[in-house]
Amino acid sequence: MRRFWIALYTFTAIAHAPFALGVARALTRASVPLPALLAALVSISVAALALLRGRVANARMDVPLARWKLHLVEEPFYVHWCATVVSAPLFALGALVIIARHLLGASGSIFSALGDLALTTHVAGLALSFYGVVVRRRWVRVRTLDISVPGLGAAFDGYRIAQLSDLHIGGLAPRRHAERWVARANALDVDLVALTGDYVTSGVAFHHDIAGVLTALRARDGVVAVMGNHDYFGDGEPMMSLLRGGGVTVLCNEHRTITRGDDRLVIAGVDDTYTRRADIERALGGRDERLPLVALAHDPQLFRELARRGAALVLSGHTHWGQLALPFVAERVNVSRLSYRYHAGLYFSGASTLYVHPGLGTTGPPVRLGAPPEITVLRLRRAEAPSVTVGLPSAS
Repeated sequence: MRRFWIALYTFTAIAHAPFALGVARALTRASVPLPALLAALVSISVAALALLRGRVANARMDVPLARWKLHLVEEPFYVHWCATVVSAPLFALGALVIIARHLLGASGSIFSALGDLALTTHVAGLALSFYGVVVRRRWVRVRTLDISVPGLGAAFDGYRIAQLSDLHIGGLAPRRHAERWVARANALDVDLVALTGDYVTSGVAFHHDIAGVLTALRARDGVVAVMGNHDYFGDGEPMMSLLRGGGVTVLCNEHRTITRGDDRLVIAGVDDTYTRRADIERALGGRDERLPLVALAHDPQLFRELARRGAALVLSGHTHWGQLALPFVAERVNVSRLSYRYHAGLYFSGASTLYVHPGLGTTGPPVRLGAPPEITVLRLRRAEAPSVTVGLPSAS
């Protein structure tokens, strides 16, 4: 882990080089004397690394933030940091073109051209990063998917499950954000709410906020939940107790049966894989295997085994779709594809379906581009062949 942080600091320092060059160009245009220029560049580099250090500390143990600090310090820092990440490769490509042109005899100062390029790419990066940090991660869409469930009873045809995942309530996504998500979910008037983990980023400071928000969810058959890996980055037991005390059914390698008339549906929950709490055998043990099964598992890598054990539908999260994806084809081209086999959207294995939720919150940099936060409604159907109906995104 130490190597990761060293790599992050090194990357941040390198990514700030074009930004520093752009600042130098702007100061030169303003006729700032050389000593002041050098001092400004050194200050920029030191400040960037110092601010990053504070952000890393918060990631290790999340703490509440005053509203003014979130909007005037944290979000502007991440807009800037993400802008350097975006602009650095653009600058590198443009710099190769400028250098090649000057080697071929182009007129003018190469240093002035590089400085202008650095300014231009950083401004472009700022615009894109502002959208990702301030706008897109707050713009929640509601999506409806029709899922074929073999053996589904007539009473459950059209049964609607609202899935919320990876809320990561904390300093960068305070309770008031999550309350809007809950209000949107409650307005959908679904049959069941399924929560698939990672309600916190780290620590225990937000357990009461999380419980206060999630216990306000409403559905005809209640709220079921499983834990994610981040929920154990601290002590997960107090949060589970608070959720259960507020009426949420937390399934830790357990299952329950929902009855409607003469028909029944089994809902199972598998615990976290990263802390080695997952136990599929225990979660499914004793269930009536003749009944259709919906399984909740934060980690989508459990899909293959759950499908083998007869799950008709598996609901997962965890990947966030990488938080960065190519618009319109986000489920196929995203950062999480580099790490996960089941990284985004729908997957099928025989009669089993997996849906990997993009999440509502963020970890790491609070940015989303192309991978929108989402509340998903899974509508169960008796049809034999799986079909998908995607609802229009709507802002919250």
